[in-house]
Amino acid sequence: MRRTGLLWFAVAAITFVHTGCSNTEGTSVEPGARPGAVGGGGAGADVKSDRDFVRDIALKQMAELEVSRVALQKSMDPAIKSFAQQMIDDHTSAGAALKTVVSGQEIDWPAQLDEQHREVAGDLTQKQGAEFDRDFLKAVVELHQNLTAKLESRLDVQSLADWKTAAAGRTQTRALPEPTVAMHDVEVRPDKSDNQVTMQINQWAAEAYPVAQKHLDTARRLENPTQKPRSN
Repeated sequence: MRRTGLLWFAVAAITFVHTGCSNTEGTSVEPGARPGAVGGGGAGADVKSDRDFVRDIALKQMAELEVSRVALQKSMDPAIKSFAQQMIDDHTSAGAALKTVVSGQEIDWPAQLDEQHREVAGDLTQKQGAEFDRDFLKAVVELHQNLTAKLESRLDVQSLADWKTAAAGRTQTRALPEPTVAMHDVEVRPDKSDNQVTMQINQWAAEAYPVAQKHLDTARRLENPTQKPRSN
């Protein structure tokens, strides 16, 4: 997902390999998909106002940027440093794309991280070596579980189920393929809305979702490099 802009997230992360999403924003698994194969949340969950949604998403992205910057400074693992840089590139592009979508609307963009996310990044700065790498990856998994759950609330339910099933089938024994290259036959569609701004936000979410899943998949695999994908 080297493309930026609205396609920011277009490289999906499914880390289906693990318990999927043990987050507080929802944990549904579609029929046909391995439990834990994709970020949990469920399309069809209550959708907040556009203002609240954008603020929530912006904070989550800012948090992922911050922990990734910390990883670039503190991790000694080349794979983790490369992953951190990729997330910085992707989330920076995603934020710019979403800002463009809501430009001119009465939607405030948070100026800084909230206390909860500051604590996550702050705790990481106190860690070193293998402990840092472990806790960084754990934080990334949790952040992306929450992010994918939030994005799912803006997606078409059936297309999301189809995408999860297709992606799960392609990650039985390997990493989730780059969706822009290997998953053209399926797509995540935005939930429909008569409101033009809401529809644009939903479209952004649909394009962002696969990349978030790819990040999640990568973080899970870095957490457990010797483990094969498993069902739960």
